[in-house]
Amino acid sequence: MSDVKVPELGESIVEASILNWLKQEGDTVQEGDALAELETDKVNVEVIANESGVLQRILKGAGETVAVGETIAVIAAAGAAPAPSPAPAAEPAQAAPPSRPAASAAPEPPVTGQPAVTPTPAGPAAGGVQTTPPGAELIPPRPTPSMRRMLREQGVDPAQIAARPAAQAPEVAAAHTASAPAPSVAEERVAQGLRPDEERVRMSRRRLTIARRLVEAQHTAAMLTTFNEVDMTKVLEIRKRRKDRFKEEHGVSLGFMSFFTKAAVAALKAFPRLNAEIQGEDMILKYHYDIGIAVATEGGLVVPVVRDADRLNFAEIEQAIADLADKARNNKLTLADLQGGTFTITNGGVFGSLFSTPLLNGPQVGILAMHGIQERPVAVNGQVEIRPMMYIALSYDHRIVDGSEAVRFLVKIKQLIEDPESLMLEG
Repeated sequence: MSDVKVPELGESIVEASILNWLKQEGDTVQEGDALAELETDKVNVEVIANESGVLQRILKGAGETVAVGETIAVIAAAGAAPAPSPAPAAEPAQAAPPSRPAASAAPEPPVTGQPAVTPTPAGPAAGGVQTTPPGAELIPPRPTPSMRRMLREQGVDPAQIAARPAAQAPEVAAAHTASAPAPSVAEERVAQGLRPDEERVRMSRRRLTIARRLVEAQHTAAMLTTFNEVDMTKVLEIRKRRKDRFKEEHGVSLGFMSFFTKAAVAALKAFPRLNAEIQGEDMILKYHYDIGIAVATEGGLVVPVVRDADRLNFAEIEQAIADLADKARNNKLTLADLQGGTFTITNGGVFGSLFSTPLLNGPQVGILAMHGIQERPVAVNGQVEIRPMMYIALSYDHRIVDGSEAVRFLVKIKQLIEDPESLMLEG
């Protein structure tokens, strides 16, 4: 027999929530099988069986918070006797009932002038329907609203239900279960202080962490945003002309992210303080370019990192982004996939966003936001033309990045995207 414990979850992560159990009590498991899935602040982690046998007992259910090293289940050798269930808590001692007289003993005569009364447990008024089995413990009833309504419909006053047996005969308990419907969803919501058309949903651990970090970013950084717009004509022409051959040669589509990643790397080389981090009274200038790419998942936004983006070609960047996005949407990201980014790019345009102010992904001091491409009339060489235009935004930490640097950084992005061939030289 062996205990299943919460594994080490990574640096600074000391607890998690059980997302779901992949095996159930009584299932046969092999060493290396995934037993459960844990949700941490950053990634999901599988709990692996450390030996073969039978999953004898699950100690922590889905939704419960568990700490690193805590035992959450027990695996026993195949054929082992079931482990005893935990003993129920001792109930308060009850007063011993008076002993019954012997069967042959004659009852005492009643007091003169008083009617003979047979001692019986408290029950419903005369004409009631309750029957108490011998030896059953009596406890006060607490009918639910739906039970009270049912009793009134049957002509029974709920106030007349004075007591009920704690341990009823099987047929009586079954009858009560069948006749007392569970409270409706609307009743449960009202009991929680909600309207019937409202629902209370607990935020996941990851959503709580996202909320905390976004608030921290606003409270700890002097964040400003600058905007510009980019003519996407030439990038769209290249993609149209090269997309089929690119897909055949590299097995991945040529998207916009590789262009903007290359442009961001070139701009970061020109303005290195946007690729920095603040530590106390120091700036840590970074001359490696690990670009975070924001990915939307059902559990919230995550930012996996494309490592050494300056050393990758277009196809390698597109492949890295596709792989990370697939892992993110299937909850397969590791902590290593999320750590160490130096700058972030987010693309709200895939959801139809035309304009937004991105929030910093601390401790980074810069984030670039792409948006939807929209055809608009623009002036070109003194003529009005319809061009595919995209608004771009740069949020930055004004504590170490001056406004002029931020504006010139965004202009650099604009120039490189509008002249994609220059990316081959500078990106």
